[in-house]
Amino acid sequence: MSESTISAKGQTTVPAEIRRAIGGVPGTRLVWRVLAVGRLSVRAKNKSAVDVKGIVKVPKGLRLEAEEMRP
Repeated sequence: MSESTISAKGQTTVPAEIRRAIGGVPGTRLVWRVLAVGRLSVRAKNKSAVDVKGIVKVPKGLRLEAEEMRP
């Protein structure tokens, strides 16, 4: 388990082992979410839609153009 401290300015440092695990580099955006009293979820927002394009293989004949997906 890793921990850090919140400074008087509301800043904290992400521990090195966490930065390595998420591939965090200067400029990596973090998304924070309050789950319950005293619990948080933090995730690295280091992928854009362009980065993940093509990850899922679409079966032949099931591909739709963007215009076809609009209601």
